[in-house]
Amino acid sequence: MIAINSFDPMTLVLLALANPAVITVAVMMGRSADQWQKIPIAAFAASAVGFLLYWIGGQIGVFSIHAVGGEAAIFILQFFFGLVWAALAYRFRAP
Repeated sequence: MIAINSFDPMTLVLLALANPAVITVAVMMGRSADQWQKIPIAAFAASAVGFLLYWIGGQIGVFSIHAVGGEAAIFILQFFFGLVWAALAYRFRAP
């Protein structure tokens, strides 16, 4: 079981960086975007889906969530990592 603490930035960064839902959604939406302005929308959608996966993990007992503020940090970090993934997928998409 992974314990989530609000003042443990390394755990929050690792959870946000390694969330497979964020990576999958950001890459899929970034690759299918036809304008660069859609990249932040892809990042937000990836962050929302990633947070949903994180919440489900907390409900079924994968994560021991007992901190206030860690959830907001994970959502924001997932947005920024989703932005990077979506931008990379947009940049290297097939013509």
